[in-house]
Amino acid sequence: MAKTNKDDKSLPTIWRVPDELWEKIKPILAEQDPPKPTGRKRINARDALDAIIFRLRSGCQWNYLPKEFPDDSSVHRTFQRWGQLGIWDHIWASLVAECEDLGGVNWEWQAADAAMAKARLGGDDIGRNPTDRAKPGTKRSLLTEANGGPLAVVVAGANVHDTKLLADTLEAVIVERPAPTEETVQHLCLDKGYDNPTGHKAVAHHQYVGHIRRIGEEKFDANRQKTYPARRWVVERTLAWLSKCRAILVRYDKKARNYLNLIKLACALLWYRRCWRLSFVTQLTTEASATA
Repeated sequence: MAKTNKDDKSLPTIWRVPDELWEKIKPILAEQDPPKPTGRKRINARDALDAIIFRLRSGCQWNYLPKEFPDDSSVHRTFQRWGQLGIWDHIWASLVAECEDLGGVNWEWQAADAAMAKARLGGDDIGRNPTDRAKPGTKRSLLTEANGGPLAVVVAGANVHDTKLLADTLEAVIVERPAPTEETVQHLCLDKGYDNPTGHKAVAHHQYVGHIRRIGEEKFDANRQKTYPARRWVVERTLAWLSKCRAILVRYDKKARNYLNLIKLACALLWYRRCWRLSFVTQLTTEASATA
């Protein structure tokens, strides 16, 4: 079983569900997916989750899962059942809420962007990738808060323009978004791809203060060097983090909802890392106060 050591300053790459994370997930599974009184006995839920995380990280086919994990068909059925029950949404949302309780969610500055990926085996919600010689591809549109924590994600074909996904992305926020007010304004940073009536309309409809780089506009500093908005890069960094999971970098799932659910799991793992860091800092602060 994977364990975490609070004496360490960093959390290693998660290949198996850590004990602390499992304690957070168990109540969600007990409520949303309780054992059935009749029928075939299910595989161990934690072992299934370990296998799903391995598949997310490695990008291997389901039927190539190592023998140390449960039967691949059973793992795949469990993964799809949890998706239908909204388990991945619940896990993701609970970790965001926990971070928010620890003061780790900054709603003031948000950013959205999209990234394309190859779709090797085809499937639904794919399109010709304009950057890959029109080969089948998929697109994931992501919204993050000020520090890059993912708040929403949607998937579509690679040939769907980013701006057409913006409204759906803003409506897919995994937790209830705080209502913006005059005192607590929420900013949304976007690149030139959203500089059109559709993008501006989506920003205004969701009551954001938009910061959209205008098409044809270049900003330079005193030395005539290009400058870039300080808060838009966080979403690009998060998209890069997600791409470190090979099952997200290249889509092998024919069903778009399965691909989307893998992304949701990866987003949840990113938030768990933040929860771990926040609790680590809280522990150090408490120990320092006790010895002062």
